Amino acid sequence: MRRKIVAGNWKMNTTPAEGKALIGELLSKIADVPAGVEVIVSTPFTHLVPAAEQLSGSRIALSAQNCANKESGAYTGEISAKMVAATGAQYVILGHSERREYYGETDAILLEKTKLALENGLAPIFCIGEKLEERESNIHFDVVKTQIEAVVCQLSSEELSKVVLAYEPVWAIGTGKTATSEQAQEMHAYIRSVLAVKFGKQAEEVAILYGGSAKPGNAPELFSQPDVDGGLIGGASLVADDFIAIAKSF
Repeated sequence: MRRKIVAGNWKMNTTPAEGKALIGELLSKIADVPAGVEVIVSTPFTHLVPAAEQLSGSRIALSAQNCANKESGAYTGEISAKMVAATGAQYVILGHSERREYYGETDAILLEKTKLALENGLAPIFCIGEKLEERESNIHFDVVKTQIEAVVCQLSSEELSKVVLAYEPVWAIGTGKTATSEQAQEMHAYIRSVLAVKFGKQAEEVAILYGGSAKPGNAPELFSQPDVDGGLIGGASLVADDFIAIAKSF
């Protein structure tokens, strides 16, 4: 049976004090989440060290939202994978549509980031997905296939075993639109088929999260799909009751 995962991406929200309060709320409610569901929170860089201390010994794992594609050096403002791992974080989100769109992150850069994350003991939550115009032009499968082949298919089987994928229909992030459960299942199954070309039966073991505006109201239907293994949650992860409700949706 594949892993069931709900990961909260806080994006550029909350001060460290607000983050501490939110984590406190989550810890007080985590017992309501079934034991088989993994819960991850992805905080801003400024929160990672205190968050790791606050979450120590709990069921909630910690993720960063990014890392650099360089090991170290004169890269002002960047944070290396080694630095992220030293905070106590276990995961790092890579390839998020906002990083691709706003900061020009290419597949080549993302492969470098992914390799460095893995070398430093971090588990990548690797994001893939198409924009609205790409879906409307009926090239959404080609776009996603290219993203997978350029990065994920460059990994070894051992490296793949440490990776979580997140499908983001970019047109459904922050727009209020959501892919139907059928659309999500169709793409998740396709992603698995692309992985199977290189990795064979191992493709069935990879957790693929849905990352397009999941909420307590639509999460149960989305998570009921056979190839949807959980969610990468944005806005709803900033409200403890909503995030816990989503985690209880399996």
